[in-house]
Amino acid sequence: MAAGAAPSNGRTPHEGERTVGELFADATAELSSLVHDEIALAKAEIKADVVRGGIGTAAGAVAGVVALASIPMFSFAFAWGLQALGITTGWSFAIVGGAYVLIAALLAFLMVRYFKKIRKPERTIAGAQATAEVLKNAKPRPATKEEIDRALGRIR
Repeated sequence: MAAGAAPSNGRTPHEGERTVGELFADATAELSSLVHDEIALAKAEIKADVVRGGIGTAAGAVAGVVALASIPMFSFAFAWGLQALGITTGWSFAIVGGAYVLIAALLAFLMVRYFKKIRKPERTIAGAQATAEVLKNAKPRPATKEEIDRALGRIR
């Protein structure tokens, strides 16, 4: 408000009393702070789930590597080693194949276990719903000429 100008309601503010524009600015700053806090909470909750998802994905990738890359490399060596111990060739290869299937199944179990721990960000959703409810019940009012001028930078 310009120096010496009276407020639009016709009364002068008391010492320490804030104007409507100051109250509006404070409310806007607090709403902005609330939105920033909600975003920070969402990031924190989602980050934990991303880590769990990453661990599960890594377990799945290791399961794939073991199932695909290790089998050709070591299967023949183990099967022929069992055959050298006196087991027939067919059973030697069956035992080696079964061992690799068990390893892949164990790693797949770990992958599923980590993926099941992923949850939706419940606190963020609840906070956003509460904020939306407050904003739904807020009663808008037309801005005064002074507030418009201040927002547009015409006055300080």
